[in-house]
Amino acid sequence: MKSTDIKISPSILSADFAKMGEEIVSLEKAGADMIHCDVMDGIFVPNLSFGMKMVSDIRKRTRLLLDVHLMIVHPERYVERFAEAGADFITVHYEACRENLAEVLSLIKSCGVKCGCAINPDCDPNNIKDIIPFCDMVLVMGVFPGFGGQTFIRSALDSLRIVRAEIEKSGRNILLEIDGGVTTENCAEIKAAGADVLVSGSTVFKSPDRLGVIRELREKR
Repeated sequence: MKSTDIKISPSILSADFAKMGEEIVSLEKAGADMIHCDVMDGIFVPNLSFGMKMVSDIRKRTRLLLDVHLMIVHPERYVERFAEAGADFITVHYEACRENLAEVLSLIKSCGVKCGCAINPDCDPNNIKDIIPFCDMVLVMGVFPGFGGQTFIRSALDSLRIVRAEIEKSGRNILLEIDGGVTTENCAEIKAAGADVLVSGSTVFKSPDRLGVIRELREKR
């Protein structure tokens, strides 16, 4: 995989919310491809973050793709509102809607937005094998969702390899994203396992050289 094929999607959850406009400009100048928006409800995950208004306000400040990750129960109740807020991708969790996942993905597409399916580190990726061909992106979590700054769970590498094989079988251009614990130290191994979209929060936002960090995440082999 060429470095030009790798996309970097910094998680805005790690930004300074009091300086959101400046943070977005910083990401654009540093060469980010997307902005990852972690939406948490305090139920599906033990944390709260932000909702539609934040996504809408971010949309007003940038043309970067908005990669909206819904870590919430009953995501189908909010899909249309996040689409209206300006999301380019909306990803929902298999664990949150396993009984109606196909319907939720179809709903996302009907809103003119690309759809994604996410799985937690303890989820067997074979559980979503049949749904992968209907996705525009599959998100493998490298940590259990809820908080930034966690250590990468290495079993996620196996999940990446399995999902990558299924994507290749589908013959479709489906993005494979990894979120959680991604650093400049492990990004080469993560990309070798098949990921082509890297979500990184703390690594990007804590660095005084965001341009350099994003370049290293994209190019390191």
